[in-house]
Amino acid sequence: MHISEDDNNKRKCLNNGKSGIRSEQNAESLVNMIMGNDENNILKHSMVDTETLVSQTQNRIWSALKRHYQYDSTLKPGQNFLLKHVNSKISLVVMYADLVGSTNMSMTLPIDKLVTIIRAFSYEISSIVQSYNGYVLKYVGDAVIAFFSSDYNKLLACDKTVQCAQSIITVIRNGINPILNQYDYPELSVKIGIDEGENVIVQYGHDKSSPIDVLGYSMSIAAKITSLTDPNTIMIGDDVYNSLHPQMKSKFKEIMYNTEEWKYTNRQTGQVYRLHAM
Repeated sequence: MHISEDDNNKRKCLNNGKSGIRSEQNAESLVNMIMGNDENNILKHSMVDTETLVSQTQNRIWSALKRHYQYDSTLKPGQNFLLKHVNSKISLVVMYADLVGSTNMSMTLPIDKLVTIIRAFSYEISSIVQSYNGYVLKYVGDAVIAFFSSDYNKLLACDKTVQCAQSIITVIRNGINPILNQYDYPELSVKIGIDEGENVIVQYGHDKSSPIDVLGYSMSIAAKITSLTDPNTIMIGDDVYNSLHPQMKSKFKEIMYNTEEWKYTNRQTGQVYRLHAM
């Protein structure tokens, strides 16, 4: 079969056109990936198999309640990350996950049961945080304080943190509580507060093994947000909300508080710092 030169030229033009379209599409996809604007990109980058998390959690809870499993939580990954940034400011998404009703449990449960619940809660939250490439900063009583680096991509970090929070609530509801019910333990619920911003990394001591902490406005706001949050609810600051993908953002609604309950202001506008809950 003879192909004329005109036909060849037409094919070249057509292929070049397709290549151009593909190049434009690839460029657009790359921009979306960098900016965190692609719907599929957000899910691909931070999607964690929640069913697997639930299954793994249930296996550990079963073993722990039968005294065949010992929880061993560690802060080393987070401390190692922060060690690289000591005496500097870095942008972080901060997440507080606070166990609800622990004070009442401490007065009504035997010590061994209470300890098992606190250890299980802390470990499972930590495990979920790590599965989303986050870090646990510390354990404060019955609360887990975690962080996600937002220096490289704030938009993706905020989406990932909210998805992590959603997984935490799902694992508690569908993974932990059904097992606790069978052993006549009280059900657990959690309050989660999230905010983002620059934080100072401080090490208390000159030795590399000295504890490292995070200080900043977003840390204070995340703590206060959590205290106002209802059980099994995620509350986020406006900086996080404005960075979320529209699909994720649509799940939140603004929550208004009076000035006695909420006094924090937006550092750029001087107006009351807005909060949103899911």
